[in-house]
Amino acid sequence: MTRKDTGDMLDSDILSFDPDVARALEFFHAQDNYEVSPLVEIDGPGGRTVQAKLETHRMGLGAFKALGAPYAVARIIAQGWLEKTGEAIGPDRMKDADIRAFASGHTFVCASAGNHGMGVAAGARNMGAKARIHLARTVPEGFAARLRTLGAEVVRSGDVYEDSIAAAIADSLSTGATHLADGTWEGYTEIPKWVMEGYCVIAEELRETYEAKGSWPTHVYLQAGVGGLAAAMAHMIRLNWAVQPRLIIVEPEAAACLQASHLAGKPVRGDGPESSMGRLDCKEPSIVAWDVLERCDVHYATLSEEEGEAAAQALAGQGIATTPSGAAGYGALCKTDDFSPSDKDIRPLVIISEGPA
Repeated sequence: MTRKDTGDMLDSDILSFDPDVARALEFFHAQDNYEVSPLVEIDGPGGRTVQAKLETHRMGLGAFKALGAPYAVARIIAQGWLEKTGEAIGPDRMKDADIRAFASGHTFVCASAGNHGMGVAAGARNMGAKARIHLARTVPEGFAARLRTLGAEVVRSGDVYEDSIAAAIADSLSTGATHLADGTWEGYTEIPKWVMEGYCVIAEELRETYEAKGSWPTHVYLQAGVGGLAAAMAHMIRLNWAVQPRLIIVEPEAAACLQASHLAGKPVRGDGPESSMGRLDCKEPSIVAWDVLERCDVHYATLSEEEGEAAAQALAGQGIATTPSGAAGYGALCKTDDFSPSDKDIRPLVIISEGPA
């Protein structure tokens, strides 16, 4: 399993995304530490009220990634058990001793810029499996320490995120460990789709809230690295939200791979210098995420390093501790808000995707 040049044509079956959201919801509702993340009102530019979905304390990991890799780990274990025994298992069965004994023979490896590795490590620990996380030198040591507290082995691999991806792929090929990435490329799509399936829970939580309130957002700002969260959210919003908002995908100027791919009409790199928006500093898009976004009528915005830092500081002033990555959607709103303050019909929504580093 290696990364390949995606070329000009990609098979539609490779790119298809048809999440089993009911299965994801069943899984999380069975977890003791699951609860719906808060939707709060904060101050926006020009005195505008902005709705913010706070992922800053999600399931003890402090980021939306808690919904992705842990769910994928459970699906991989369940699939392996089905293939071995013919028994399909649900969330409650996964807690049984024989399933955990089976999981103990599995090791999951991945590359991470921080939060995805936390999700893999937590998911492996929850199932009784092992995790090995490859980090580039640019990932702060604080993330490495947090990974170790979750029982993961940490390996420093390369100077940049792409180096650590290559190392994780090589690791899985040489050791037989399961590679659990959140990005997709030709020849590797199925497991990351399960990660994205978990992210769909956020959109469903929001849909239920807005249906109960009867008031829907008019604009939704979605930050993106490889694009898994943004694509999962966009897919679900277009699928079943009663009122359709304008969707804005937000990337660092230094890593605008999804916008570059949109302009090119195919997945391409978005090269640039290292970004302080570390969890969004991904130079190559997920090919599945790119294709989903192409079908969801989205718009693109980019943030400079200074704009990302300013957004995080502005939120800190309102009592919300996050990073430039977590504040990116808010930063794009502040940068591009040309709405009239008197226009009461504008109701922006941002996702505060992680807590402080």
